[in-house]
Amino acid sequence: MSSKKGSSAASQVVHLECKNLHSYLKSQTQIISKLYEEPSICLAAYRDLPEIAKQFVIRMLCVEQPVPQAVVQSWGSQVYAKENLAACEALTELRIWTEASISGGLTAWDLTPSFKRNLKIAWLGGGRSWSMFNSVEQNDAKSRDISFLDNYAMSRWNCLLHYMVDSNASKGSEMEGISVDAVRIILHANLMNRNEQDGSYMLTSQGFQFLLMDTQSQVWHFMLQYLNTCEQRGLSLVDCLSMLFQLSFSTLGRDYSSEGLSENMQTFLQHLREFGLVYQRTRKERRFFPTRLALNFTTKNAIVPENIIENGNINNNINKLQQSDDTNYEKGYIIVETNYRVYAYTDSKLQISLLALFTELLYRFPNVTVGVITRDSIRQALRGGITSRQIISYLEQHAHPKMIANASTSSFKTTSFLPPTVIDQIKLWENERNRFSFIDGVVYNQFLSEADFMTLRDYAQSIDVLLWQNERTRTMVVKKTGHEDVKKFWKRYSKG
Repeated sequence: MSSKKGSSAASQVVHLECKNLHSYLKSQTQIISKLYEEPSICLAAYRDLPEIAKQFVIRMLCVEQPVPQAVVQSWGSQVYAKENLAACEALTELRIWTEASISGGLTAWDLTPSFKRNLKIAWLGGGRSWSMFNSVEQNDAKSRDISFLDNYAMSRWNCLLHYMVDSNASKGSEMEGISVDAVRIILHANLMNRNEQDGSYMLTSQGFQFLLMDTQSQVWHFMLQYLNTCEQRGLSLVDCLSMLFQLSFSTLGRDYSSEGLSENMQTFLQHLREFGLVYQRTRKERRFFPTRLALNFTTKNAIVPENIIENGNINNNINKLQQSDDTNYEKGYIIVETNYRVYAYTDSKLQISLLALFTELLYRFPNVTVGVITRDSIRQALRGGITSRQIISYLEQHAHPKMIANASTSSFKTTSFLPPTVIDQIKLWENERNRFSFIDGVVYNQFLSEADFMTLRDYAQSIDVLLWQNERTRTMVVKKTGHEDVKKFWKRYSKG
């Protein structure tokens, strides 16, 4: 009997993996002890903990000996046993505390010394001062207000987003607004792919999911990708992460000194300047202003939005949209008609470019753009890795308030704000491309006897890993995930 592995030729939809701060710190097992040498990182890690875990840390911060686990459990009510367990797991995963043995054979919790020491410094003072908090000698005669900083931050960030949605940006003048280094980060994050035929850049499925995220989550995910490649630029991950968290604790509208920053951190500051996280008039300017993008860096977990219609309950979801501060209910600008016409009441070049990814634009006026959803426009989007669910979700998230109101008051039961004919047709166009499904598998053949073949086939079928079999040629295909189990069974069977 012989086996041969086969690989899938089809590209499957890859979902965007957007880690929160807890997941990111948890993954940094090799350098987490170095991270806790920075007070700003310790303070950011503490701020992201569950509320019960914060209470545990506060109670143990000034205790100079391990605390028995039974004592820690007594601090919380048994009614919230699950929450207490989750808090303990969070502290253990982040290595904020470790298990220790005390006299009497009892197990105890002990805060990690570096985390304990530097969190005290962040709260109570002491240690070396943060370099960016050194006072600037002269008052800034050209101080910038918060409104200017907000406009600057969004203009820089929208420049990056506009490059992503414009597939011909690499050939046009838009390249002037984004550096080659930023393009490398986008490619590293698999938000865009390079077309081998004409050399242009195309948006991927992950890139479209990225564009569906709110701005704060976009910045968080993008900076994580930057941190993954910072050491290739000769920058220290610990120093970059520490400075990012220092910026998150700064005051909006206040200027900070850049004189105490090292040469590497000056380089990092220029990168943040390009992304819109800080404002600095010139490279040689001794002061800079953190923007709102930097202040909101770690205050919320990054979320990849899903379809806003759940369980067919449209009215409940309308209420959620109206009550949420982060939704686009008031910013909705898209109306979709049953004849596949799309009206976008916006003058934003970014929103129009994003809409052009899956629609054919017909007319453009000062405050409205008219397009139509066609088979060719949807197939072009599908070739770029965008799925029908993402297109429908985008149209629903940016639906005009009047279209939402009409759907909620309609006498016909509906599960979406969009016309059912449009939704069904978009899914049908996608199904045209998904006529085959590919699964990685391993081929087993050349059995010496029919009994051997049937024994191994029955075992593979019993553990639900059999994909295909032909009794005449004594050939079978099993899932790649079940190959090891089948191989171990065959070894035991052969020896017996």
